[in-house]
Amino acid sequence: MDSWILKGVKNLVNESQSVNITSPTQIKVKISHLLLTEFDEMLFNGDVAVNYPKIPGRVACGIVTEVGENCYGLQKGSRVYIEPTRACGNCLACKSGKEKNCTKVAVAGRDFDGFLRDFIVCEYNQVAPLPDSVDDFHALCIETVAIAENIYDKLNLSAGQRVAVIGGDPSGILIAQILMYHKIIPIIIDNNPTNLEKAKKCGIFFAFTGDDDIDANIMSATSGNMCDAAVYCAASRMPISFASRFVGYDKTLVICCNSAINANLPVRDILDKNLTVIGVTDAYGYTDTVINLLVNGAVNIDQFEKEVLTEYNPAAILAEKSTSPSAKKSKMTILKMIL
Repeated sequence: MDSWILKGVKNLVNESQSVNITSPTQIKVKISHLLLTEFDEMLFNGDVAVNYPKIPGRVACGIVTEVGENCYGLQKGSRVYIEPTRACGNCLACKSGKEKNCTKVAVAGRDFDGFLRDFIVCEYNQVAPLPDSVDDFHALCIETVAIAENIYDKLNLSAGQRVAVIGGDPSGILIAQILMYHKIIPIIIDNNPTNLEKAKKCGIFFAFTGDDDIDANIMSATSGNMCDAAVYCAASRMPISFASRFVGYDKTLVICCNSAINANLPVRDILDKNLTVIGVTDAYGYTDTVINLLVNGAVNIDQFEKEVLTEYNPAAILAEKSTSPSAKKSKMTILKMIL
């Protein structure tokens, strides 16, 4: 059974491994689809600190092939989304029996082995059953939608307020759609015309290029005021200065998703405007909420370009992605692991 193991920087090798259930509360899952993410690329390139060897692969879904006798709500053949995050088990909240409040959430591929392999064995409560109305492609977007929902909760805004979303890649568009679902008005800023067009097809009215007219466009969209908050998608590679530039005083700035690119926040703007800065890179505990959002059509995912590969070499794909222009990274690369 194939397992792609990262043994060092850009050293991803395929080795045969077998895994078996060892507890009555465990299940065995055959990975059916895996989404290669920016985070996996960062792991491959050594941009994320990790103890080798480690299996990458943060986002996947699969089919249950074995079920322990004390597993509930699952049966052989169930389609499931595999949770990419887990409680660390070591922080004060975890040791106090409050795992839902974990302060050091563990992430697949970094803190425990990810899903770039044929089979995994895990606790039955570390997967979420997928209803028939949520297909595999939509399931692979669960964490990104969950991050968007987490951002909405942290912003604590009221209906009608306006949020600048810096970056119109799939994550930025999903964040904007979730804000719209909660009656917040998003304003997407991106320099890729294709991304802006996709945003408009998803119902996002305000979608602007970050050019010389951007200040006037923002003022027009906010009726002469600044935005009530800003969300900067780190993977977008847009100027991070936009995140603080378009918000008013005493507002909130969220930096989300993962990126290997380091950028310096404009400290003067943050201090002068007394901004609150929040980082969001996971959405531990949001899966059930997001599955409900997907069932109810809260977001349009079908606009996103994707490539589904049945024959692949993950090491070669990740190496190519690390040298590809940013414009090409808006395409979602999915490995179909059940033919």
